[in-house]
Amino acid sequence: MSISTKPYKDSDSSKKEQVAQMFDTISSEYDNLNRVISFGIDVSWRKKIVKMVASKNPKLLLDVATGTGDLAILLSQTNAEKIIGLDISAGMLEVGKQKIAQKNLSSKIEMVLGDSEKIPFEDNTFDAITVAFGIRNFENLESGLSEIYRVLKPNGQFIILETSVPEKFPFKQGYNFYTKNILPLIGRLFSKDKVAYKYLSDSASIFPYGERLNNILRNIGFIDVKNLPQTFGVATIYSASKK
Repeated sequence: MSISTKPYKDSDSSKKEQVAQMFDTISSEYDNLNRVISFGIDVSWRKKIVKMVASKNPKLLLDVATGTGDLAILLSQTNAEKIIGLDISAGMLEVGKQKIAQKNLSSKIEMVLGDSEKIPFEDNTFDAITVAFGIRNFENLESGLSEIYRVLKPNGQFIILETSVPEKFPFKQGYNFYTKNILPLIGRLFSKDKVAYKYLSDSASIFPYGERLNNILRNIGFIDVKNLPQTFGVATIYSASKK
């Protein structure tokens, strides 16, 4: 499945190239604007993922679409011996490396420039894999998920945090108004890239969530697939394993 919307609709370049360009452009502002846009609630969602990962006591972790490394840094609180953050945006990774160095975590967390749909590691490498707000940026969803399945060890843990759409009144109506009107306005006012936050809103609105994503994961081969809606359904945590 291709998530068809692109950041720059007047460009002929691929979605993958456009996403890398967009995140390179907004990398220096991303963390601060992200906290404003999510009201800081995203931090609590990530902390839930850390608890889930820690419960399995993995040694080698991969954080796909790691961005500036927020989740990778939090995952250092687990007993993992090594955490690798993978991202297509060199700009985002550079910000992440600076944050990691400031926290004296450079020996534990390695940031790697690479394509999430062509993960540069061997089969059955990682005990656990996470991805927070990244899979909707894949050019081909199934391709990216298949790569994650490939490099995950048997019985390994896969956890996704991704946006979803509330289904109950009045949260659905409030969410739609915020994402279609307020979020793009914040982007136009405060971002270097005036279309970036409209793309983030558009891609969230058309992304398959809940049972639709569960079924895609099952078709890839994942087992024990579960979804856990967060904060009235504005985001969802998905957990799965490899047989």
